[in-house]
Amino acid sequence: MAPPEDDKNPLWGYSTAPQTEVSPPSVKMKLVILSGDCVGQSISLALQSYRIGTDPSCDIVLKDRTVSRQHLALEVRENGVRARDLGSRNGSFYEGMRFVELEVGLGALMRVGSTEMKILPEEPATHVVPLSERTQFGELVGNSRKMRQAFTLMERLAAGDADVLIQGETGTGKELVAEAIHAASRRSAGPFVIVDLAGVAPSLIESELFGHLKGAFTGAHSDRAGAFELANGGTVMLDEVGELPLEIQPRLLRALERRHVKRVGANSYRTVDVRVLAATHVDLEAAVKAGKFREDLFHRLAVLCVMLPPLRERLEDVPLLVDTMLERMGRPLGALSEQTRALLAQYPWPGNVRELRNVIERVVSLGEQTLPKLPLPRDKTRYAFTEEELERPFKQAKERLIEGFEHDYLKSLLERCEGNISRAAREAGIARLHLRTLLKKYKLHGDEAPE
Repeated sequence: MAPPEDDKNPLWGYSTAPQTEVSPPSVKMKLVILSGDCVGQSISLALQSYRIGTDPSCDIVLKDRTVSRQHLALEVRENGVRARDLGSRNGSFYEGMRFVELEVGLGALMRVGSTEMKILPEEPATHVVPLSERTQFGELVGNSRKMRQAFTLMERLAAGDADVLIQGETGTGKELVAEAIHAASRRSAGPFVIVDLAGVAPSLIESELFGHLKGAFTGAHSDRAGAFELANGGTVMLDEVGELPLEIQPRLLRALERRHVKRVGANSYRTVDVRVLAATHVDLEAAVKAGKFREDLFHRLAVLCVMLPPLRERLEDVPLLVDTMLERMGRPLGALSEQTRALLAQYPWPGNVRELRNVIERVVSLGEQTLPKLPLPRDKTRYAFTEEELERPFKQAKERLIEGFEHDYLKSLLERCEGNISRAAREAGIARLHLRTLLKKYKLHGDEAPE
């Protein structure tokens, strides 16, 4: 059977391909299915041989019409995996190149038929991420347990070249994570390109990502390279990837799987060498269940993840953050009084580090008398729970507490901003669209009138 159009390669049918670095001894591995009908399936790899195909007798059975009954064999050894094609019709591929037999290791991305799979380290469920010795990674700072665990993950991810999903609430510093990983990676000398998918009109997202040819649509007055081409040899960050329209998601999936992109209006694909760091504040698993995000794209993005904790879960970091922000502003540490510092350290910061920075910049520039009223839960009965509510599951009880705080905070915010949503969003350090969503949730109303 002839190869698909996108797989044309001068090495077609030859038993040669680059070899990946083999795994160190004693590292347990797993095979994760990233696309196809079995997407999301994870198979622990013991020290034995596995046959992959559609035949029920195979050790790993795939539901893929383009996969042969006996397609690929994996021989798992202590120092790596030997992959061998079993004379399949459509071939086995490693990073776009067809192979007959080769040695692979951790991070190896292979494709059989239309099913993509990756070899990853398997960590026990009880695995605890060790604490990094550092209290800063790039522009991020923190000495809390959660941040030092996050720094450990970032250090490990920066040393590799795999795509990463960065998750966290608005204002937690997801862009700083991407910048730090890029700066500490082997691609640091290459370009770092950011695409804010939430800030691009849906009709222009495909052009923003992949480029366009002159005349491809109204306003396309000249050829233009997209973010993937501009980031060639470096890293592209897809900010707020959860906002990507469904109709564009298959094109992004193809770019992730093949590193092939096609400009709008073009007939041919271009090959790019990029690392993709995607970020979102959206719960992608919930979006998949709601039909707003493709399952195969989610599993392709979520193989390696970094979760940034909200500031309210690491308030012990506030003093260090305050000192760091003052130093970066060129201001002395004594620019804020102890009373102000104590107030900042108690507030739960719904806008996270971004809101904290905005407040500090305002107070340092205009004086402590301009410090906004930060509603603190001084009254311990304010969010009191009944005995019945205390018997609820922890997650439900926690959500009720957070909702009570959010309602009171937003109400106070609107009052001091005289109902002006734009001003309120800036003062809170959150996106205006996100603020409008919260106001609608709690049936609070503001206006969009200019200040």
